[in-house]
Amino acid sequence: MARSARILVVDDEPNTLTTLRRALELEGYEVSTAGTVHEARARLKDAPDLCLLDVRLPDGDGIDLLSQLAQFGLFVPIVMMSGHATIDDAVRATQLGARDFLEKPISQDRVLLTIGNVLELRRLEQENERLREEAAIHHREEEMLGRSPVMQALFEQIGRVASAEGRVLITGENGTGKELVARAIHRTSLRKDRPFVSLNCAAVPAELIESELFGHEKGAFTGAIKQKLGKFERAHRGTLFLDEVGDMPPAMQAKLLRVLQTGEVERVGGNDTIRVDVRVLAATNKDLRSEIADANFREDLYYRLNVVEIHVPALRERRSDIPLLVEHFLVEAGARNHRKPPRLADAAMALLAGHDYPGNVRELRNLIERIVILAPPGADELDEREALKLLPIQRKEAPVGYRDGARLQDLVGEAERAIVIAALDAHGGKVPEAARALGVERSNFHKKLKALGIRG
Repeated sequence: MARSARILVVDDEPNTLTTLRRALELEGYEVSTAGTVHEARARLKDAPDLCLLDVRLPDGDGIDLLSQLAQFGLFVPIVMMSGHATIDDAVRATQLGARDFLEKPISQDRVLLTIGNVLELRRLEQENERLREEAAIHHREEEMLGRSPVMQALFEQIGRVASAEGRVLITGENGTGKELVARAIHRTSLRKDRPFVSLNCAAVPAELIESELFGHEKGAFTGAIKQKLGKFERAHRGTLFLDEVGDMPPAMQAKLLRVLQTGEVERVGGNDTIRVDVRVLAATNKDLRSEIADANFREDLYYRLNVVEIHVPALRERRSDIPLLVEHFLVEAGARNHRKPPRLADAAMALLAGHDYPGNVRELRNLIERIVILAPPGADELDEREALKLLPIQRKEAPVGYRDGARLQDLVGEAERAIVIAALDAHGGKVPEAARALGVERSNFHKKLKALGIRG
């Protein structure tokens, strides 16, 4: 905690207030004072970083005030002071949350040390809370969501391969969540307590990728000022994820193949052979069979990596998951951007469900974050017209009918959702009239709305 922290001193003795104010201000603290419980309660509403609170005050008891702070929504670290306190007073104050108890006369060194310790503890508590929030957001971002049949099949595949040791090749378009699949496999594997290390093969220059994977010794090349461990060594006994493996340079493919065959690496510029125990998961958005035919990818490496293949479906192949994903991303984006996310009216949700998403789930997440950031302040709900103003997409009816790659259950769900939304729109959002028009009992219609994720 910086020395500019704000401290409230509550005591009915003017000399004590003056002495403490002078000592604390000399240390760089911002100090305010109060002489009664009434004044203290008013000052505490300004949320100082710490309060020095006397037990005996003209209009009440400091310990009683301490016990009331939570009722007023005040969570200020309190250090109690007293010249007449008993052991029972100290115990009670501690039980009520006081950080320390100082007996008068208070030495300047003691009070400064106590304040420093309490403020540092508060800083650590706030940092831990921030890290917990960030971890919660990160965990939400790593979640794989979906109720569609294709996603349920994917989850089943992940469960089957996770407990094994075989290599997995994860295929799918950009933005579908291939790395999330890799992390899910690691998180539920026998290696879950060991490192998960990733490398994007398309993002590393060809001349550096060998050093990234295998490490290098000091002086191995210009700029190698110290020894560096490679990804394989860092992932020892854990999992190495090679993203966009189809973009790996041909010369590097041969070296990777050798490591997969032998389980041994050599750092660049080194002579020692290092044994590694690593499970390799790889991902690509390319058709590696076509790359093999074009002599861009080694066939033997393909078979080494592809013990089991898991295909991640495109978002257009699981449109019924879009409302679930939208609600999740609204909460996620709201937490990350410190905004209250608006609700989306059914027509706005239908607009999102009808988009083709060439960028898949990543594109949807970005669109929802754009909505959260650009939505008018105080907007509780966005309709289709307002959503169109914020999003770089055009209105398009959600496709209903046969599509290659789509399951019958998904297609029926899309058609049913489109019909229900159209009936609600035709009757001004009135559930009883829409139910009557469709010949469905109102109670069953409400159940249908809930099942389809439509707010009636």
